[in-house]
Amino acid sequence: MKWLTVRALKVPLLVLVLTLSYPQTNFAQSGSPAIRINTDYYLGGGDNIKIDIYDLPQLSGEYQIPAGGAIQIPIIGSVSLQGLTLEQAAQVITKAYGRIVKRPLVTISLQAARPLNIWLSGEISRPGSYLLPLANGGGTSPSVQFPTLPQALEKAGGIRASADIRRVIVRRRVNGNQQITITYNLWDYLQTGQTTQDITLRDGDQILVPAQETINLAEVNQVSESNFSQPAEQPRTVSVFGEVKRPGRYVVIGGDTQNGQRTNGQPTIIRALQLAGGITSIADIRQIQLQRYTRSGKQQISTINLWQYLQEQDTSQDTMLQEGDIIFVPTATAIDPGEVSVLANASFAPGTMQVSVIGEVNTPGGLKLPPNTTLNQAIMSAGGFRVSRANSKAVELIRLNPNGTISRSQIQINLNQGIDAQTNPLIQDNDIIIVARSRTAIWGDNINTIFAPLGNIIGGVLVPTRLIELFKLLGN
Repeated sequence: MKWLTVRALKVPLLVLVLTLSYPQTNFAQSGSPAIRINTDYYLGGGDNIKIDIYDLPQLSGEYQIPAGGAIQIPIIGSVSLQGLTLEQAAQVITKAYGRIVKRPLVTISLQAARPLNIWLSGEISRPGSYLLPLANGGGTSPSVQFPTLPQALEKAGGIRASADIRRVIVRRRVNGNQQITITYNLWDYLQTGQTTQDITLRDGDQILVPAQETINLAEVNQVSESNFSQPAEQPRTVSVFGEVKRPGRYVVIGGDTQNGQRTNGQPTIIRALQLAGGITSIADIRQIQLQRYTRSGKQQISTINLWQYLQEQDTSQDTMLQEGDIIFVPTATAIDPGEVSVLANASFAPGTMQVSVIGEVNTPGGLKLPPNTTLNQAIMSAGGFRVSRANSKAVELIRLNPNGTISRSQIQINLNQGIDAQTNPLIQDNDIIIVARSRTAIWGDNINTIFAPLGNIIGGVLVPTRLIELFKLLGN
């Protein structure tokens, strides 16, 4: 074998040219004393590297590391670089060539990095394994940019509304089988735009997004605007029960529907109530219950106060929804007349309700009325009482109750009375109002019924006599 020699130089024995460099000042939290995070890049199958040996171009070359991690280099043969940093790989090759080359000077650079295989779990839209490509920078010798933690969350469909972004956990293997745990506070990152930690990822990282202990209404909508949250157009199925016109399950997608077209909007509580036909006139919007389940099956419950949303413009009450949410609208124990008109004009109130007014009114039949309509207003919408025939002192109200029963009540009429549960109650959807006849009308109808047959007999006797008189007038 021909031995190769190189001229001795007054330079370090090993020269490393690293195209990737990372700070070494971050710390991980693992329950024990803080550990320094090693942010070096570890080689593996799929990486493209370049090995240069000073003054020996015939031994230099570019290599793609195969799946097993071992490359074939001239003279030496197979050398495993799996799991080594660029510095460690250079040391291994230097040692291998040191047996046949005097004082070899080796430089190694990473030409193209393999895609990173990342695992995501917890409060994420689509948990699982993802391949994240590395981006190349500009210039004639472009650097490589590693994907970040927010980019990985975005790749998995974004975080759920129940996620706790203050303690996102990343588990990483370094130096062989040693595992460290890094905790990231992405809330601070959203608030300041800066982070004291390196949020770039490495191959094999395991990301866990934990759940919040309780629903934080003040933060959910802020987090939803981040690029690593669920997109507004992503459908989510929720259930709406209680005092709404059409209880059931609905697929909520961001946007309001106008003229058949969906405009900009967010999949929130109000959006779900709109899909359910709006609230009823006896809904308690101060105590709406939002029930949410985490990936682990833990239930979270929060009280939504939409009156606070209307009066104080507290937009946090109109919180973002996530897949599987349950919304329950309870029944109000009392209705404040002063709030009726406000609720009727709210975006989550139904546009109209169906009411029937029959009996002694001028235009009886079915009516579509606003949700804040009172009994007096419903009667006036049906044309008002028929003069001399209607009993204008009291009417009968028939109502279909939520439990399936039917209630009938006599309401004393006072047209000068405002909203009052006894004399002028609010009308509900599908109510029936019966306006009875007055005593005078009943007496008159009974007289007509009695004398109608007699009138027919008299008419039968008189008709022939009138015909004879008519014939006489005609000269017959």
